[in-house]
Amino acid sequence: MKLVSPAFGYGEPLPARFAYCGEGAQNLSPPLSWSGAPAGTASFALVMSDPDAPSGTFVHWLVYDLPPALEGLPEGASGSPELTEGTNDYGALGYGGPCPPPGPAHRYFFRLYALDRPSLDLPPGATAAEVVRAMDGAVLAEAEWMGTYRR
Repeated sequence: MKLVSPAFGYGEPLPARFAYCGEGAQNLSPPLSWSGAPAGTASFALVMSDPDAPSGTFVHWLVYDLPPALEGLPEGASGSPELTEGTNDYGALGYGGPCPPPGPAHRYFFRLYALDRPSLDLPPGATAAEVVRAMDGAVLAEAEWMGTYRR
């Protein structure tokens, strides 16, 4: 399975419009596209996280119960009524873009999971721990895309 963003290359800086803070920040979720899901994929889940956060891994976006025919998300998709989104580590529902402390660039990993069940049976607003627990034993494949951001 393959995951990409047309807005930035793997390991390259995320454009400021996807950031939560800083000059040019618009807190828009980036566009993502994927292909090559394995047979038996019944849904997808997406997790965006920053492992370089001072307090440990910080979850910026959780999306789950994405239909198996979906091949991506457009720019600014977060907040759409068609998406089931979890609570990020800012304590808000949906996407929360990068806002690292001044200093070295942080890495932001987008991980897409192909799942063998159509639903994680979680309500909107689930936490990362709840999503990970619900995916246990259901992951058929995983793909990742990574960008960086520095303030």
